[in-house]
Amino acid sequence: MQLAVGRLTIPAMTDFSAAKPRETHRSTAVLTRELARQSEVPLEVLLGPAYTKLFYDAYLPSTAQVTLQDQARTALGVVTGVAHISHHTAVELWGGVAPATSPVHLTFDDRRSRSRRNGIAAHHSPLPSAVVRSKGLPISCPTQAFLDLASAGAELVDLVIAGDSLVKATRTRPDDFVRAAEGWRGNRARLARRAAGLIREGVDSPMETRLRLLLLLAGFPEPTVNLILRAPDGEWAARLDLCYEKWKLIIEYDGRQHAFDQRQWSSDIDRREALDRWGWRLIVLRAEDIYGDPERTLHRVRAALLDRGATGFPATFSSEWRRHFPGRGRSPIAQ
Repeated sequence: MQLAVGRLTIPAMTDFSAAKPRETHRSTAVLTRELARQSEVPLEVLLGPAYTKLFYDAYLPSTAQVTLQDQARTALGVVTGVAHISHHTAVELWGGVAPATSPVHLTFDDRRSRSRRNGIAAHHSPLPSAVVRSKGLPISCPTQAFLDLASAGAELVDLVIAGDSLVKATRTRPDDFVRAAEGWRGNRARLARRAAGLIREGVDSPMETRLRLLLLLAGFPEPTVNLILRAPDGEWAARLDLCYEKWKLIIEYDGRQHAFDQRQWSSDIDRREALDRWGWRLIVLRAEDIYGDPERTLHRVRAALLDRGATGFPATFSSEWRRHFPGRGRSPIAQ
């Protein structure tokens, strides 16, 4: 069964109540100048270092840990008109990863009600939005927040990162994003549909998404995500982030924390020796291999696949990867 919200269709089985926006502490009451006067807080104190200004005429004690949820709740309280939390802010409150932005993003039902306050990015969609309430706040549901990002100009890689992270953080499934994008007629709908088709389950980090997309956009076959590898005796042995199972090749992103955690480092050594005994080859990549010299990374993976007996790869890579992964250098391997 499906639930129709305007022109957007959401699977009715999707349970957003279990995917609540993050709340790290009890919200502190926001002071306006009028409330400060009633509470006998002098104006010079309100405007001084003891208070943090969130928006015009909205202040919190500087000792308070101001969360994104505080900012969103306050933003809804200071604007006029009917609005809901959307775009980057909604993605982050659901626990997803969105491109960095400083304003709180709100979408207004009526274009005439859009706020021009500093710190608030106001949007208006001519199409109905799929909005739910969580923690008492009106917020774009995860699939709508993904579509919001697309309509606001987010690029392919950032959209897939948002989708992968929302799948991990909520009960939303990749197919839910596909169906939502197929029914979307808003701005950049074609890009939203393409990005939705690339969302996968089991992705642990944005860097894993970037690595997978680098390979795909260069023309490699799609690697398997989150494969559970079992030892020869059938026991659970490892979970592989990305791999080409047919050729027993693992491609793994390692963050810097592995180099400074002695226990993790020892565990990694044992794991890699076991993988080697079982005939798997492991390529370990760092951030520099994706941001700095992605072309060298592509050549490394291609050479490893050929060494493992893979055939049919073109002599050159598809060019689209360069748009999304420009890199900062060119390795002799790729020349």
